[in-house]
Amino acid sequence: MSYSVGQVSGFAGVTVRTLHHYDKAGLLSPSDRSPAGYRLYSDADLARLQQILFYRELGFPLDEIAAIMADPDADALGHLRRRHRLLKEQITRLNRLVEVAEQAMEVSGTGVELTPQERFDVFGEVAFDLSYATDAHLKWGHSEGHRQSMARAAAHTKEDWRQIMSEAAEWRRRLIAAYDADEACDGERAMALAEEHRGHIGRWFTPCPPEMHCRIADDYVEDARAFALVVPPSEQRTGLAAFLRAAVHANAERTRER
Repeated sequence: MSYSVGQVSGFAGVTVRTLHHYDKAGLLSPSDRSPAGYRLYSDADLARLQQILFYRELGFPLDEIAAIMADPDADALGHLRRRHRLLKEQITRLNRLVEVAEQAMEVSGTGVELTPQERFDVFGEVAFDLSYATDAHLKWGHSEGHRQSMARAAAHTKEDWRQIMSEAAEWRRRLIAAYDADEACDGERAMALAEEHRGHIGRWFTPCPPEMHCRIADDYVEDARAFALVVPPSEQRTGLAAFLRAAVHANAERTRER
């Protein structure tokens, strides 16, 4: 039995344009034509279309589907296993994004709403990277410190954020000055700046013992997105993140020895 392109479109839930595209791409060419030249699809064509749509639903690109279906010896199971792995990775990533979005909604629900101008006035060049928020939640989300930090951040008022960013900017100015003056990273000035930074975190976000402070500072060197939250790219110096990390570790060692 033969079916017109319109009938197949209705059966399969795809557009006529899609079927024409599959034909032109050599992925699904109808087995026959009517005397007037219209496409006619057989039962075998419909079975092939079902396979194509199955692979498309799984996210396979058309060229990969064509390769699988053109070669009877193609490792379809291997392709499916790779696609399964990719889908699981995407699901994990999407779940992380859902958690970040929920946190963003919590922050929005606190009533701290800023116009674009207010946001610039408060945060300046410091921008929060959504991808970093996602990865940070995956890395730290299990810890009580991270949960407490997010909760306290969500509770801060606009004026709180003004104070936080003002303190951070003044501290950052002195950090850069110490680095530019070639101060020793384990010197008194650098360690005092590290201790001030630790106190800032504890005062505004979550208690920050030396071990936790070291992990945070390690992240500044390992992930540029993290350091950009402390020093905007326009103010950064080569080696500044490493200088801060070394000062934090030196201060942590001194604190533990007391």
